[in-house]
Amino acid sequence: MGGSSTAAVITTALSVVIAASRPRVWRAITEPAERIRWDESMLALLEPAEDYPCPGRDARWRYQLGNVPVILRDRPVEVVPGERLRSEVRLGLFRFDQSWSLRDEPGAERRTRLGLRLAASNAIAVVGGVIDRFAVRRLAAEYVDAKLRSLQKWCEND
Repeated sequence: MGGSSTAAVITTALSVVIAASRPRVWRAITEPAERIRWDESMLALLEPAEDYPCPGRDARWRYQLGNVPVILRDRPVEVVPGERLRSEVRLGLFRFDQSWSLRDEPGAERRTRLGLRLAASNAIAVVGGVIDRFAVRRLAAEYVDAKLRSLQKWCEND
């Protein structure tokens, strides 16, 4: 059996119901000034993204990953306003595909189901070794959970 040049992918997907309208939630994930306010890891916008999110155009942020300051590069590849935002993200050494999805929650007025899906390689090379699939899975789950909880709190307390 021959080896494959394609790395396996780990996918983490969670969703939350937010007591806010879909336009409100969309604004929170697409307005750079709001992202800095609800996401405590995003410290500052480095590369202005006046028309964010625009497919193929990067937004760069100063980001705090644990105790390590890094650059987060977000390159939207699919934008369906009010419904979906898919981006290629570089967060320090980590590379992943990030997809936000929004839909109205059935039977509930002004409630939005927000999903966040992250797909990353199952191993990440770092100086002196590799972060294995178990650590990648844990990091991805923590990232997705933290984003959803922070965004939910922000939109519901607005």
